Amino acid sequence: MRALGLMSGTSMDGISVALVDTDGESVLTRGPAMTFPYNTEQRAAIGQAMAQARNLKFRAERPGSLAETEIMLTELHAAAISAFVRHQGIARGEIEVVGFHGQTVLHRPEEGLTVQLGDGGLLAELTGLTVVHDLRARDVDAGGQGAPLVPVYHRALVAGIAQRPIAVVNIGGVANVTYIGSDGTLIAFDTGPGNALLDDWMMKRAGVAYDRDGITAGDGKVDEAVLRFCLSHSFFSAAPPKSLDRDAFIWDVVEWMSLEDGAATLAAFTVASIARAREHFPDEPQLWIVAGGGRRNRTIMSGLAGLVQNAVAPAEAVGLDGDAVEAEAWGYLAVRALKGLPITFPGTTGVPKPMTGGVVSLPPRAFG
Repeated sequence: MRALGLMSGTSMDGISVALVDTDGESVLTRGPAMTFPYNTEQRAAIGQAMAQARNLKFRAERPGSLAETEIMLTELHAAAISAFVRHQGIARGEIEVVGFHGQTVLHRPEEGLTVQLGDGGLLAELTGLTVVHDLRARDVDAGGQGAPLVPVYHRALVAGIAQRPIAVVNIGGVANVTYIGSDGTLIAFDTGPGNALLDDWMMKRAGVAYDRDGITAGDGKVDEAVLRFCLSHSFFSAAPPKSLDRDAFIWDVVEWMSLEDGAATLAAFTVASIARAREHFPDEPQLWIVAGGGRRNRTIMSGLAGLVQNAVAPAEAVGLDGDAVEAEAWGYLAVRALKGLPITFPGTTGVPKPMTGGVVSLPPRAFG
């Protein structure tokens, strides 16, 4: 099936769109991908929505500006699809299904809550396409973490790479890892902060969205005492599966530092928490593949390479698109959901048994 994946996730960077041809088992063809950044006003609206979402008690609640922001985000995703198919010269009718993640504004699986802003029914209406959405909810309702969902795609994606065990790391707002054993065993969990703390610090102190290339962090000095304090959090010693809300950690531990030293310490926190994931692996990965925006941060990449035993490589070094992996995964998961195939597993989310998930919204013409 030809599937389009849409990913905005926990970061406030923008919308990633990727095309993938898949049978839901193998990745038959990875197609083109594009990213549509949020502007300053849109980021501010999402930030406000995240703040308001902290008080939610039910997944369907949309108090305050949440309802308005959800409509805005859905319309932005529809516009991204239109721009993508126009730019790539793809007939809209070729797309058989859209996997729609939405913007995560709250993730508290321990309370049975995961909230992604994005109206799948409205997106189907605006685009005329079949949309699979709300892929995390069934897992959380069954007692799972609802994250990460990408591991089954990671396993399919690296099928042609010889090294085993292998670790695939995604550094978005939150960082997560998939460990793939020699027998295909999956172990996956959120490792800790990804880019979120550093991004928020850079916006607060320098008025920029992120630390380009990790230059600011690279110019600073890590405060080892603060780093040890951050790593003493009970999350890191807890056994997986486990997942995090974007705002589970806050940057105020470095508030008194210079811009550079704060950035260096927060980047080191991300690096150290990823490296500590090895405590939960049966064997040392022979290769670490890094996707997501964090792979562009040279300070993070060099720091990780210094803490683990074997090679650390950006996704592009093994023929993948590090900006597109998550969006591709959502297209792949949409096909699996349509076929009733499992998308979450005991070793990835802690759900009691392998489960499918998602809600299917058909466009109006499908009812005609």
